[in-house]
Amino acid sequence: MFIGAKDDGSCAGTPITDELLRNLGGYRDDGNIQPIPSMIVQKRSFGGCEMAVVLVHPSDAPPVRYKGRVWIRVGPRRAIATPEEERRLSERRRYRDLPFELQPVAQATLDDLDLEFFEKSYLPSSVAGDILAQNRRTLDQQLASLRFATADKPPVPTVTGLLAIGKDPQEFIGGAYIQFLRFDGTGLSDPIRDEKRITGSLGEMLRMADEVFSANVSVAVDVTSGPTEQRRPDYPLAALQQVVRNAVMHRTYEGTNAPVRVTWFSDRIEILSPGGPFGQVTIENFGRPGVTDYRNRHLAEVLHRLGYVQRFGVGIALTRQAMERNGNPPPEFDRTPTHIQVTLRRVA
Repeated sequence: MFIGAKDDGSCAGTPITDELLRNLGGYRDDGNIQPIPSMIVQKRSFGGCEMAVVLVHPSDAPPVRYKGRVWIRVGPRRAIATPEEERRLSERRRYRDLPFELQPVAQATLDDLDLEFFEKSYLPSSVAGDILAQNRRTLDQQLASLRFATADKPPVPTVTGLLAIGKDPQEFIGGAYIQFLRFDGTGLSDPIRDEKRITGSLGEMLRMADEVFSANVSVAVDVTSGPTEQRRPDYPLAALQQVVRNAVMHRTYEGTNAPVRVTWFSDRIEILSPGGPFGQVTIENFGRPGVTDYRNRHLAEVLHRLGYVQRFGVGIALTRQAMERNGNPPPEFDRTPTHIQVTLRRVA
């Protein structure tokens, strides 16, 4: 797409500002386009005319939805895809090398998916209401359209399907859980105070993790700062949530049985996510504003639909803000090619 040119190709003289480029890039991460598109925004000059150029790569996993609808081009106009057209788009995935999260899990069947939750909760949050109201798609087609199962006959659950709505995802994906371990001290040799293996689908795991964090966060009451008592937790819950949700979303699920590990010491919390930086995110630029990429684009879509991610690419910034507001030291990041560890230190 070229912004700054008239229909006849002549220069429109549009100011190509940094704000315009940021706004164009923001379409990638605002959650309306699912799965998250692979796109590049650049400022270019053609014959002395400055333009903004947006390059969008074709999706390896069609169909792509915008605000819950699939749009197609019909001659010079656009239209909402019919069920048959969506089915054809789903079948195109067979001819590409799919990422791990979309690969079928041959040992699983649709009986391993919570289909009641899918139909009553997940589907209405993913597909526009007017599309559902005239829905003539079979359950198999709906699952395939949202990448939870293949378009084969019979359909087979995908890795994303099992993680999103599986009854027992860990039966098929061994490392897909959160290991919580709390020590009564500052080292691994100190007594263990609490230990939990948090399992289930993505939504169930994150909900239970929130409950575990709430039960372990201590709140201090300061009655000396004025007529109104001040309550301050030793860790802001928002920071813990952001770090763990990022760890679950961005970790590698392929070729490892390692879980996301939350190790809680008396002076700090360490959250370790299997898998190093991915794509355009490197060890050197990790954490910089505007530098994001997605190893698991479709799992990111799931977390967005479940309400655990409001906007993409802002988790680290929100963590830093929450820690600063609460009076904690800034989060610390240890990144290697095999893992990313975030350390949150207790408020002084």
